Parts: sequence; C-alpha cells; structure tokens
Amino acid sequence: MIDLRSDTATKPTPAMREAIANAAVGDEQLREDPTVNELERRAAEVLGQEDSVFVPTATMANEIALRVLGQPGDELIAEENAHILAAELGGPAVHAGLITRHLPARAGRFTPDQVRAAARSGDLGHVPTTRIVAVENTHNASGGRVWPFAELEAMAETCRELDLFLHVDGARLFNASVASGQEPSAIAGLADTVTVCFSKGLGCPLGAIVAGSSERMLLARRYKHQFGGAMRQAGIVAAACVYALDHHVERLAEDHARARRLAERLHEAGVPVDLEQVETNFVQIDVGALGLAPGEATERLLSEGIRVSGTYYPGVLRAVTHLGIGDDDIDEAIEAVPRALGAQPRLPATKNAPATTP
Repeated sequence: MIDLRSDTATKPTPAMREAIANAAVGDEQLREDPTVNELERRAAEVLGQEDSVFVPTATMANEIALRVLGQPGDELIAEENAHILAAELGGPAVHAGLITRHLPARAGRFTPDQVRAAARSGDLGHVPTTRIVAVENTHNASGGRVWPFAELEAMAETCRELDLFLHVDGARLFNASVASGQEPSAIAGLADTVTVCFSKGLGCPLGAIVAGSSERMLLARRYKHQFGGAMRQAGIVAAACVYALDHHVERLAEDHARARRLAERLHEAGVPVDLEQVETNFVQIDVGALGLAPGEATERLLSEGIRVSGTYYPGVLRAVTHLGIGDDDIDEAIEAVPRALGAQPRLPATKNAPATTP
C-alpha cells in the first residue's frame, strides 16, 4: 500500500529509533529529564520565543495556548475550517470557556479587515470581549496552504492595534517555513503563543510544543499537568523530536517537490487537481468532478494500492506526501490514480492559427 492519507502515517527512521534508544531520561514532571529540557530549549530558540513546553499532542498544545491567553467568556476568532475549531471536539469551550467566531476565508486566510469588523470590546456589557485571534499555518483543510509572511505580519499588527492576542497553530509550521523561505523564528515570533507538531512532516511517533513568553509558559506547565499531559521519562520521545529538528526539517522540501510532481502529472492525466492549491505536501483531488462519490473513489483507489483520505469539502479527497513516500511511490501513484478513477488524459493545448491579412 502507498499510504497518502496523511503525513501522520510516518514511522521513525532507523536513525531516529537509535536516538530514542540512546536517550538520556529523567522525571519530566520534576524538570529532571535532560532530553526534554534540551528539546524545550531548542524549540524556543528555533521559534523565536522565550520558552516552550513539550506535550504529547498538538491538540493539547493548542488548547493549553488558548487557556493561557483567554478567560472563560472571552471570544476566539478563527477561520471556519481551522483545525482548532473543526477538529478539536469543542476544546476551546470545554477547556478555556471560550466562545468562538468563525470567519469565512479563501485558502484558509482571513484578513485584518475581517478581524476589525468581527472583534468586540464588550463595552456594552451584553457581548463577550474578543480576546484571541488564531491562524493556522499551513492551513490543513485548504490543502496545506501557506500564509504569506506579509499577510501574517499585517494580522499581527492588527492584533496589537486591537489589543488582541495572536495564536499561531503551526502544526505544520516547518512546512510553511520551507515553502516560503522564511525562518521559523520569523513566522512564530509574530505570535503571542505558537504550537508545532512533531508527528506530522517531521516524522516523530508523537509530541508537540507550545511556545511563548516565560511568564505564559510557566502557566502552560500548570495547565499541561491539569490536562493530563505531564509525563515521566519522556526523553525517550523527546529524543525523536530533537533528532527531527536536526535532520527532518530541510528534507520537507522533498515532500513538497513530490506533491507538486504528483499534482502536475495527475492534472495532465485528466484527474481534477487545482494546481494553484499545491503549495506544500497536499494534493486535493476533486473526484466529484468525475461523477464519483468520495466513498466509491476511495474504494477504487484502495483496490489499486493507494490510500487517500477525505476533506471537509464535498467530493474532494486528499493525498499527502511525507517521509514514508519516495519517488517510486509517486511514480506508481501517477499511474494508478487515473486508472482507478477512470480519468481521461487532457488534450494538448493547440496554438491559435496566425491571423491572415487581406
């Protein structure tokens, strides 16, 4: 099987397993695990923040960040299909007591003007106070789309202007960094809090970071314990994350290149792929345009040895490249996907005949 469902399908490489096996460990709850401490120091530095906290999952990291920034009854603004709203089981309400304002957006990116129009001060006493703006970079539901740095800077400036906190859900922030050419510290440094997931493109078995100011991270450690995220000899896992920072960041460009090649070749073969959407390691396939239901298309692809997953959009499936996918896998997918979906190759474009003069 060629597993293109998600970059969470990665498994530790032999070298990462060696790092895990040789990890120095201690009691993480007591801040005595040297490998966890090293990861938190390294992550804060890479992300341009004062401190960071290691937790088991990126969802927990996001929820801790919101709990640090907001108070019950405050309002959170985010894009309508953002992971923090659509895929965390109502966590902002459950864990932080936040209400949420959903903004529609193209490619997962809303604008400063939308924030200005939506933000509420609560001065009248009848409405909540908007406190947090969350952006997701890259944006999962939109197909791994990247926030242009200028737009992110403008959003940060707007948040400061309106006295709002900015949270960056950077589950795939390193993909955004590699694709845009911006340093992770430049992207993450704009935020009051930022999260990063290590179990996606970086290829670790689990683990995430929440980062911010030293004062906020002191509070984050309290919420980590309260949320059930405090661990013991967690250096075994943290060692994989340290290894990934050293060896798996720059190689994300390979995933992006493979996704682009897959998208272009599928497009040529008549598979409905919007090439404009392919900015990182996601390829969205509109099987509905071929008259197929997602379930039927998934079964057809599975019979050809290709695993894909669904999206929030009707009739659209996704293929995601990652550490476990090589060039040979892409070659096979290029042949198998059009065959499974019954796509017809696109006719080559014809040049207009030259105009004749009377």
